[in-house]
Amino acid sequence: MDNIAVLLLVLLPLLLSFVVAVAARSDGGFGFQATLTHIDAGAGYTEAQLLSRAVRRSRSRVAALQSLAATAADAITTARILVQASEGEYLMSMAIGTPPRDYSAILDTGSDLIWTQCAPCMLCVDQPTPFFDPAKSPTYRKLSCSSPMCDALYYPSCYKDTCVYQYFYGDSASSAGVLANETFTFGTNGTRVTVPKVAFGCGSLNAGSLYNGSGMVGFGRGPLSLVSQLGVPRFSYCLTSFMSTVPSRLYFGVYATLNSSNTSDAGPVQSTPFIVNPALPTMYYLNMTGISVGGDLLPIDPSVFAINDDDGTGGVVIDSGATLTYLEQAAYDMLRQAFVALVGLPLVNATSPDDLDTCFKWPPPPRKIVTMPELVLHFEGAHMELPLENYMLIDGSTGNLCLAMAASDGGSIIGSFQHSNFHVLYDNENSFLSFVPAPCNLM
Repeated sequence: MDNIAVLLLVLLPLLLSFVVAVAARSDGGFGFQATLTHIDAGAGYTEAQLLSRAVRRSRSRVAALQSLAATAADAITTARILVQASEGEYLMSMAIGTPPRDYSAILDTGSDLIWTQCAPCMLCVDQPTPFFDPAKSPTYRKLSCSSPMCDALYYPSCYKDTCVYQYFYGDSASSAGVLANETFTFGTNGTRVTVPKVAFGCGSLNAGSLYNGSGMVGFGRGPLSLVSQLGVPRFSYCLTSFMSTVPSRLYFGVYATLNSSNTSDAGPVQSTPFIVNPALPTMYYLNMTGISVGGDLLPIDPSVFAINDDDGTGGVVIDSGATLTYLEQAAYDMLRQAFVALVGLPLVNATSPDDLDTCFKWPPPPRKIVTMPELVLHFEGAHMELPLENYMLIDGSTGNLCLAMAASDGGSIIGSFQHSNFHVLYDNENSFLSFVPAPCNLM
């Protein structure tokens, strides 16, 4: 283990472990329910600090995913693919090994690998729990270079027939170590399910920040993700706002259904197909067809939201790991112009990189009543009508009203703030995304 660790190139872990309430149903179906905690929850930040931190992470996330697209495009010709991602927003929990040891981890729908930091650690970063020690778990098994899970790595290495992984993240962070099988335990409140032989990365060289977690759990579409390894094609989540202290919920397998969310005042469940980006097949791309502001469809050319057939750049990703929505520059410019024309308040110039740049000066109390235009995101076969609280924010440091979106160059990302208080279902078996408004704080 010491010799293997020396070979690993690494630089950052992101958080892996999850607290899960799990149950195997009597009808033979498998599933579990999990609690998700926002990475800034309970840290004592003010609303202004929460917003600033969310903007910084979102910018980093967008830069990472754009870098990922560029790297993947280059890898098509160089046959060398480095996996990139970035920090996410919500922590799960799980237990690893025998006996089970609890860890917290970042849930990431934009990547696949499950990993945590392991002892003995050549280079590790701070985490809230002890490093996982494989020597203390009799169910730990290193995987050989010929194993199917090793073949599933984007960039595997081999040392003495042991599979070595390297995962690189777009914010100058990474993790490297041994790919292994281990027993994972899910469950709380007396409902426990144990799953043997889950492939995960046991990281000995890591760099970056773990944001109160101990690794990462990938929920992408690739073979190494938790979704694929458990053979569960459906999962859903209902996210509370990053400003809220109320935890969010995750549902796996048979529990991933929107039926209970579809109350009479929520409207019908809407569905839109996933589309596959051959350059980035693990990510959840959608066919976005337009944006309406104040009831009028903006004159955005559909090609603005399309995936570039030549190199896989562009397109629209739904992503739980970014807080804010970032739109391709041409689409964002039209959206911004529409809000400036309709809001009727003075526009405020951004003064720092952490500021949102579509903000309006709201006079001090007594405040004047301002009517904000309705905002609808259109997808193939579905329309997401955003509640006001999902696209307008009050900047706690200035009192300004801000549009919780920004411009991107090289693709668009639908962030978690825009689909908070929607119950969102990912159905990989049928390749579609479904959603319906829901009171996530009550689920």
